[in-house]
Amino acid sequence: MAATTTRSRRRAQFLLGFGVYFVLLWAFWNTPVVYPIQVFVVFLHEISHGLMAIATGGSIQRITLNPRLGGACYCAGGNAFLTLSAGYLGSLVWGGLILEAGRKSGPYAHRLTTALGVFTVVVTILFVRSGFGILFGLLFGGALLAVARLVGARANRVILMGLGLTSCLYAILDIKSDVLDRPQLPSDARMLAELTGVPTVVWGILWIAIAVVVSGWLLVRSYRDA
Repeated sequence: MAATTTRSRRRAQFLLGFGVYFVLLWAFWNTPVVYPIQVFVVFLHEISHGLMAIATGGSIQRITLNPRLGGACYCAGGNAFLTLSAGYLGSLVWGGLILEAGRKSGPYAHRLTTALGVFTVVVTILFVRSGFGILFGLLFGGALLAVARLVGARANRVILMGLGLTSCLYAILDIKSDVLDRPQLPSDARMLAELTGVPTVVWGILWIAIAVVVSGWLLVRSYRDA
């Protein structure tokens, strides 16, 4: 009975915590508070293109980021269909992995934050070739390394889960903004439509459906394990 009560309390705390986080994220979405995380998700989006290009026999030429939450990954070779599909879905996968890793990391959360910081800095040095992108990657990666050393395991877990959850949610909002609201933009879906003949909006709806299902599954999973 006591165990059931404790689990119910943890689940209630999880729902309350998620609700507060979502409200705060919504309230501060277009402010400098959330802006660095948005840029980081764009960074994950672009490196996902590059990693898929490498996985299918291609290479990364360069990655660029700009202050307007835009970016591009210039690749040579590889499978064009998979590489184009990897951006929005890649940032969703990254978000899920970071969320799950943070949730399960326990006392070793600082190691995961360190690994994420090192990854960000290394990718920036190797592939990012825009002034803003280089500055952001080094500062954000350095901030993650500092956080890993300066705060405790619980705070590191919260930060990792926050980054992961925001990446998942931003993937949904980004697809809606770039593909459904403005289908005329030269987005991944637009280029994929030109490659396959399938309309841009169809790709947008498909990707949003996948993102919503995956995000919902992650939240249900986290709630059940609370």
